[in-house]
Amino acid sequence: QVQLVESGGGLVQPGGSLRLSCAASGRIFVGNVMGWYRQAPGKERELVAFITSGRATYYGDSVKGRFTIARDNAKNTVYLQMNSLKPEDTAVYYCNRHPNVVEWGQGTQVTVSS
Repeated sequence: QVQLVESGGGLVQPGGSLRLSCAASGRIFVGNVMGWYRQAPGKERELVAFITSGRATYYGDSVKGRFTIARDNAKNTVYLQMNSLKPEDTAVYYCNRHPNVVEWGQGTQVTVSS
C-alpha cells in the first residue's frame, strides 16, 4: 500500500524553479510534522525542511531563503517550492514524517544542470 507519493521533479537550469508535491495517507499526515528530504548520489539522505501541523517551519542552512515548505491539511499534501536552484540541489527528493519516518516513497528526481 503506497503511503507517500512524490511528484514534480525534473530537469531545470541553474537559477530555475520547481514545485514538488507529496500526497500522503491520512495516517501519516494528520497531526504530524512533515518533512522533505533529499539524497544526492553517493551521499546520505538529509533533511531539507519540515513543517508542523500548525505550519511552523524549519529549513536547512543550504536551502534557507530559496525553498519554501507548505502543507494543505485538507488534501493531506505537502509542497516544496524551490527557487534559485543550484547544481548542488540535484538529488532525489522524498517526503516523510519527521522525525519518526515511515516507509519511504519512490521519491522524485530533481536535476539542476545547464
